[in-house]
Amino acid sequence: MLLRPRQQVFVSKNVEALMAYGNTLGVAPTGAGKSLCFSAVIRELIKYNPDLKTCVIAHRDELTYQNLDKFKKVNPNISTSIVDSRSKSWDGQVTFAMVQTLSKEHNLIQMPLLDLIVVDEAHHITADSYISILNHAIDLNPEVKIFGVTATPARGDRSSLGQVFNNCGDQITLGELVYSGNLVRPRTFVIDTGNAQQKLKALRTRSGGDYSETEVASILDSEPQNSEVVRHWKEKAGDRKTVVFCSNSTHAKHVFKAYLDAGIKAGIVTCDSSYSEREAVLNDLTCDRIQVIVNVAVLTEGWDYPPISCVVLLRQSSYKSTMLQMIGRGLRTVDPDIYPNVIKRDCIILDFGISSIIHGFPEQSICLNENEQGFRICPACRQRIAKGSDECPLCGADFQMKYYDGNKTKGQEAKNVLENFKMAELNLLAHSNFSWTKLDKKSQIATGFSSWVYICKKDGVWVAVGGAKKDELESFIPTKIVYQGEKLEALAAGNDFLCCFEDEEAAKKTASWRTEKPTEKQLSYLPKKYKKVNDLTRGDASAIIAYSLRAKPKLEQLGVL
Repeated sequence: MLLRPRQQVFVSKNVEALMAYGNTLGVAPTGAGKSLCFSAVIRELIKYNPDLKTCVIAHRDELTYQNLDKFKKVNPNISTSIVDSRSKSWDGQVTFAMVQTLSKEHNLIQMPLLDLIVVDEAHHITADSYISILNHAIDLNPEVKIFGVTATPARGDRSSLGQVFNNCGDQITLGELVYSGNLVRPRTFVIDTGNAQQKLKALRTRSGGDYSETEVASILDSEPQNSEVVRHWKEKAGDRKTVVFCSNSTHAKHVFKAYLDAGIKAGIVTCDSSYSEREAVLNDLTCDRIQVIVNVAVLTEGWDYPPISCVVLLRQSSYKSTMLQMIGRGLRTVDPDIYPNVIKRDCIILDFGISSIIHGFPEQSICLNENEQGFRICPACRQRIAKGSDECPLCGADFQMKYYDGNKTKGQEAKNVLENFKMAELNLLAHSNFSWTKLDKKSQIATGFSSWVYICKKDGVWVAVGGAKKDELESFIPTKIVYQGEKLEALAAGNDFLCCFEDEEAAKKTASWRTEKPTEKQLSYLPKKYKKVNDLTRGDASAIIAYSLRAKPKLEQLGVL
């Protein structure tokens, strides 16, 4: 399996930091592929030390098994084992462990000497259960390396991750993922009802930025405010599946009732909901029995339902990373295999507070500039972090926090974002692992040794279709639609599809043979309309032949052509 170029950079930077400092924190938002990245980090460290003994820690069963599955895709030849409520095996070179199980004393004493500990969702690492594991591992081996990965480094209790990590190896931003087509683009609307913005600004000034959810709810939870929330939602996103983030349980119940009173099918989950109640509501959303799910601090982390295409913010975020984590619930692209009837082009953010004003719109971080290279020193905690960070992942210091002055020209900002997206396709093609060949104005193809991806515009929607060999016996997996939506996301999904089946050798789009003239054999196979193209290269000819002989018949069967 081949990583995206940005994932490869993330891996190499974190390996470098681990070798230099013995610990590091890697930050990457939803959709970045954290599991694939830390699996590759382990692989690279095993190259340095073939006997490297590793433990990957997570705090939920589903994360443990997801991580194990992704690890095997990246490292099929490295042995694994599991420590959880059902199994207590350390036989594998890499063991995947549940923190709740491993931290129990009778299980902890069975832990062997470790060379590397990887902590998923590492913003939990300062909790007592994690610290007990780390301390025991350090007692066994003072040289053990510690690698943490997280999308949300800031903790609600303001416990600094700098207690464990003395540097941040790399940080992938949400803006990078949107700009590369790996997440859908956000469209933010800041809506003020009843002078809520002025009241929240005053509260922020008085509190120093640490919001009391009760005080926030007293501002955002009222009538007709809640009815106005539903009215604005109907105008801008009434046909979309939506997640609403409220300030407290009482607030959530009032907003939930406002949706029901407006005839909208809605559900609610809060910290007061039992596990079975939460599962029932989430199942109702999945099965289309409800359209809107209202919650309080339950769905911020660890919940992904890609058909969500609207996020309503009715709570304040002291940390930008927490705001982006909530917004990220709606930015996932949709897999047509799982949701064949869902076409998702973007995500609407309705912010009824001032989080977007203070921390900046997510659109504003989407720019043509490459992610800033190198490192900087956080002025607050004096630790080494990624140069492009606008919030310190170790102490939470916000370097770009500001107040909205009411004089900014939103039209110009929107124009800049639109122009950036016009250029994003060119940027993606330049950085794609593979070479793309244009077949006509509305279609193009990329190929590897074992797979191909074709994208085209059909009925106003960009469609990506892929086909590949399954194994060395030359059997093929069924050709399938891998994405439906906007062109940028279709190209990104196509690149990811190829990465699943190809290696670096197949992806060498800069190989000299690609720019040579087509061979006589290629010319004999080329369709007539391409034989007279003067600047046709050998690489393009290879892709066109793959389209004609391999892809086109499958595309006709699927009804794409």
